[in-house]
Amino acid sequence: MNTFEALGLDERLMKAISELGFTTPTPIQEKAIPVLLSGTTDLIGLAQTGTGKTAAFGLPLLQLLDESKKHPQALIVCPTRELCLQIVKEIEIFKKHMKGMQVVAVYGGTSIGMQIRDIKRGIQIVVATPGRLIDLIERKAINLGEIKYVVLDEADEMLNMGFQDDIEFILQNTPKKESTWLFSATMPPEIRKVSRKYMKEPVEVTVGKMNTANVNIDHQYFVVSSQHRYEALKRLIDFNPGIYGIIFTRTKIDAQNISEKLTREGYDIDALHGDLTQQQRDAVMGQFRDRTLQLLIATDVAARGIDVKDITHVINYELPDDIEVYTHRSGRTGRAGKTGICMSIVHSREIGKVRQIERIVQSKFNKLEIPTGKDVCRKQFFSFMDKLINMDVSSEEYETYVPMLQEKFADISKEEILKRVASMEFDRFLKYYENAEDLNIRERGREFDKFKRDGGGRGIERERPGSGRTRERERQPYRDTQGRDFNGGGGSGNYTRLFVNLGTKDGFYKASFLQFILDMSDLKKDSLGKIDMREMNSWVEVDSKAATQMIRSIDGKKFKGRNIRMNDANSR
Repeated sequence: MNTFEALGLDERLMKAISELGFTTPTPIQEKAIPVLLSGTTDLIGLAQTGTGKTAAFGLPLLQLLDESKKHPQALIVCPTRELCLQIVKEIEIFKKHMKGMQVVAVYGGTSIGMQIRDIKRGIQIVVATPGRLIDLIERKAINLGEIKYVVLDEADEMLNMGFQDDIEFILQNTPKKESTWLFSATMPPEIRKVSRKYMKEPVEVTVGKMNTANVNIDHQYFVVSSQHRYEALKRLIDFNPGIYGIIFTRTKIDAQNISEKLTREGYDIDALHGDLTQQQRDAVMGQFRDRTLQLLIATDVAARGIDVKDITHVINYELPDDIEVYTHRSGRTGRAGKTGICMSIVHSREIGKVRQIERIVQSKFNKLEIPTGKDVCRKQFFSFMDKLINMDVSSEEYETYVPMLQEKFADISKEEILKRVASMEFDRFLKYYENAEDLNIRERGREFDKFKRDGGGRGIERERPGSGRTRERERQPYRDTQGRDFNGGGGSGNYTRLFVNLGTKDGFYKASFLQFILDMSDLKKDSLGKIDMREMNSWVEVDSKAATQMIRSIDGKKFKGRNIRMNDANSR
């Protein structure tokens, strides 16, 4: 079974698919669609982003629903506004020849009144974010009593964002559903719990291995010192003239600061972070989608649900704290069978973390050199020449000016004209990179080789080549959200343990909690040690010199209407 015709779809859907130019289903579509067309089977679909999941559930839904009944029959729940709109857009294309089928998107940040009017006009499919859907339920503006099919898309993201209670509330309010379809990139225990509680003997369809990276993505990493991280980022951008990508940072402060610096230096870039209003966020995403912006810089939380075609590069300004987050980041590129590049800027302390990610995502990372200034100028120059050669000059308007051009340049050779054109384009680059330093960390000595073989964990480093004096440096273990150890971490090791009355019940997971406390305190990741999260409370190790600043920044502030308490755990 390797064609859409063999899947059992009706003529109208097949016509829409054919007009799109699709002939062969993706693996998730091939496995899921025949199961879902039965209409009575619960399904868990495990596949990475960009594998065609929307068609995998959207096409069966359209075939199963009754166009003559103008009330909600199918509910698709997803984590973000962007994904919500993307799903609606794709379903609109698939239902092109089904005139009676209507779909509506409901999400926060826009007029709820208009969304209520759309629902009352008569629709069969509701695509919703959890928060806005619950608002509609509580206002009695939507009736889910006749919902037959519930789809949970990117279920792991919804749980990571703290929507577990919302999802359970929604499932409890769809009493007549005939089947539940859950799609996710990963399968954490919380999703297993939801599936056991609300699904009956679900068929499980898996595409690829769990946590594995997309094989179409080239994973690269560049080793630099901490103070050269920004300069390395600039070089990587300049070395890839056609780049259209997303840069990920850990905090919104970093996202905003880097965006402002790059904008001042002439780059087409903007930031996406939690401080933006929905209107500002829409404006940034609109500019990025139409390529007015070449680059988008974002935090992991702000970037959730972004689905933009043809992204060439993802750049990790810093590696994420959670390996699953790395998979989601890198999955923004290399979509729909296309190739992509995921670059990570790392410190030598993080090499062990790179090796750990390699093992878990089962993909080899390629260590590359940060380009030299001459390399960047050469690459830009060749790109400019290609643009010059391929420039469209077919317009008759140019013919009017040719005699004047010939007269103006009659005494100047072709070589001289080319030099002047190149000078106009590259003067800034040549001056900037004329005396550019080498940003790569040079690896010398057997001790460093041993350090690399050990994955960046314990190692012996010589203080001075040939001095005979050594010092042993034992690195702080790093743990991700599943308790796995990474070698690396930061800080002096002289930590104060702080108590805070926030935990997983507040919707945090380790990576989002880390970002939250860093954003609140304006501290750097290097100031933190271990984080121990429980349901109601958490304990954070922070460099003793920064403990007072963190307490002052967070203690007494409000989160979801209640006061945050933070204090020294040893003084409690």
